Amino acid sequence: MASFALPTSARKAALVAVASGAAAAAIVLLLVGSWIAAAGFFAAAIVVIGALIAWRLLNPVAKDAPRPVDWDLTRTVAEAGADAIAITDRAGRLVCANDAYEALFAGFPTPPGLPLDEAGIAALADAGRSAWRDGTAQVERLNTQGIQLSAQIARAGDDADMLVWRFVTAQEHDLAETLAALLTGPTGDRLGGSGIMAALLSPDGRVRSANRVLRARACGDEYDSIQGRDFARFLITDSRGLVRFEREGLEGTPLRVLQIPFLEGDDAPVLVALLDDEEDAPALGASASAHVRSLVSMMPFGMALVDRDGRFLQMNDSFLRAAGVNAVAPPLYPGDLVVREDKAAVADAIRKFANGATHSADMAVRLKDHPDEPVALTIAGARGLGDAAVLLSLKDNSEESRLKREVAQATKMQAVGQLAGGVAHDFNNILTAIIGHCDLMLMRHSPGDSDYDDIQQVRTNSNRAASLTRQLLAFSRQQTLRPQILQLPDVVSEVSNLLKRLMGENVRLDMTHGRNLGPVRADPGQLEQVVVNLAVNARDAIVSANARGGGVLTITTRAVPASEVREMASDILPVADYTALIVQDTGTGIPPDVLPKIFEPFFTTKEFGKGTGLGLSTVYGIVKQSGGYIFADSKPGQGATFSMYLPVHSAPATTRPAVVKPTPKPVDLWGTGTILLVEDEDMVRAVAERALSRQGYTVLTAENGEVALEVLAKHGRPDLLISDVVMPQMDGPTMVRHVREQYPDLPILFMSGYAEEQLRKSIDLDNVSFLPKPFSVQELAEAARDVLATR
Repeated sequence: MASFALPTSARKAALVAVASGAAAAAIVLLLVGSWIAAAGFFAAAIVVIGALIAWRLLNPVAKDAPRPVDWDLTRTVAEAGADAIAITDRAGRLVCANDAYEALFAGFPTPPGLPLDEAGIAALADAGRSAWRDGTAQVERLNTQGIQLSAQIARAGDDADMLVWRFVTAQEHDLAETLAALLTGPTGDRLGGSGIMAALLSPDGRVRSANRVLRARACGDEYDSIQGRDFARFLITDSRGLVRFEREGLEGTPLRVLQIPFLEGDDAPVLVALLDDEEDAPALGASASAHVRSLVSMMPFGMALVDRDGRFLQMNDSFLRAAGVNAVAPPLYPGDLVVREDKAAVADAIRKFANGATHSADMAVRLKDHPDEPVALTIAGARGLGDAAVLLSLKDNSEESRLKREVAQATKMQAVGQLAGGVAHDFNNILTAIIGHCDLMLMRHSPGDSDYDDIQQVRTNSNRAASLTRQLLAFSRQQTLRPQILQLPDVVSEVSNLLKRLMGENVRLDMTHGRNLGPVRADPGQLEQVVVNLAVNARDAIVSANARGGGVLTITTRAVPASEVREMASDILPVADYTALIVQDTGTGIPPDVLPKIFEPFFTTKEFGKGTGLGLSTVYGIVKQSGGYIFADSKPGQGATFSMYLPVHSAPATTRPAVVKPTPKPVDLWGTGTILLVEDEDMVRAVAERALSRQGYTVLTAENGEVALEVLAKHGRPDLLISDVVMPQMDGPTMVRHVREQYPDLPILFMSGYAEEQLRKSIDLDNVSFLPKPFSVQELAEAARDVLATR
């Protein structure tokens, strides 16, 4: 008899139906006490539950459709790093790659078909198959155009249907890998042209790499077979101890073998240089010394030779750059490169290695020109190099140090910006109370009263403080902007007459505008403030440089295409099309120790009582909030240059709208109705309540969102709800969402010391108005009247 088995899911469903029916029958038996009723309920439960489960099995819920991949976001994330990154799909097609990948491989070839040798392509293909199988794979020692690479491949994606290829270039400290690649390439050929045969040997004496001339002399026509073979087997020694190539026999040219210890450790590879000794003498001749100097000068890393007396014999170009040495007037001793505290340690180490120490050592020293950034100095004893007794190696970390300074500065500016924004927000609450109470007192006094002038003075100073908080908010990128699509030359033209008056008679103002400038999206009023602040600072620098104030201020606008940005190779400025505004002066310039601090709030180099130190910080905040970048460049005594880059807006530019006179508002601010005022600051709530009550409104108050809901439940619907945005326990937007559930058309007026556009991101509500702090009594009354008038 044929047998069949239910599917696993069906068997599970049957068990669930029986168990559910039995449970239901037990409950009925317990409640009713009738076995007949329990049995009937058991059968009915099995039928119903079984039908539901069967329908569920026959109609499975479809899985969520896969979300499309946001390749723009993926590429942006890939651009954040310096490594070359590419992504391929299951069919092996290239779907995404960053700019570093394009620059490394001169285009967008699809892995594993990269510009590598056959062995490298094969190894990369095997690693790709391993990554599909195991999830990850890695390949070392790939070589493309003389660059040493390692590849890391990982399977990724929601359906694990993508491969992420990451190519990492060899670091400078990996000298063995770099040197092995250089010896087999053009660098090795240049060494051969200078008469130097060079080979890199593994610790057991086998050849890892050798230049072309050594391979030809040692192996002849079969010189490609030298790799991996014992190097000593290629040499022979005669009775006088002279070394020759075994292939050339005893009649061949004698050789001088130089061993260069450039890495420490028993397992470190050895660099060997061979020179023809045509003089047939054991000592190293002058011609050989010249070859050694040629070898040192061609090294891609910083190297220097020091004699037994501790004096420099030679420094190659990389060493000069790393140490910041003036090639015209080089130092005599290595100790002259470092700070006074490190001189003795360097001199002792060189003396020790010059007297016989054969290993190498690393020292952390501080260069005289950069005392705050320690660098690694490698010292090794030298043998067979003529007058040279010590070999020095110094890593050029200027680029790394620059990146560290920029990251530290950006982090500091971000932290200071957050602090400034928080201080400005709290200070705005205090100023709102001060200005409001001044307005209330002025209502009880008239001009000529003994107290009127004093109150007016307090109010004036409060407004000055309010302008400072606006500058702090600008620096912290939390001010309210009104962006438009415009052209930078139009903004400069708007303030040109004002700039001419500010510059005076002795400072000449030159303005140059480029062609084909792309439109930008920014607040025109704030951009005008940027131009004025930069121009005023430039004027002060010019006056300081010349007692008579003579000088030139140049303002230039020009287009900066993406190709030019790519050539800049900036780690801060993303590759895109920009419109640049450049302000350049012929003033005193900015000292190097001051330059990193100029955009910080309250930092100023002016005399005490002159300037608040918020001019350039305001400029920085406006530019960053507009999506742009600003850089300062200066050399003491040669003036300063400020370069501002705003991204080109894709939409076409529009001319600035003509000024339209607003419709005059009614002078009468008297109103009627009930207003619910929600504010967590007692002083702001008190002055706002008094101000609105004076205008005829009935005011209900609450100190947070929860209390406001209780007041609404007790008193019913008000005519207007005025609320702060940021409050403890329940914030304003959350409270309004609960209120709108009951009163969907209730007018809302939010007030806050933060920027409106920043708050709009968290306020997903329609038909709400906004009143920035600090505000006066009249501004509050006008805002309430306007909102109520639009009901």
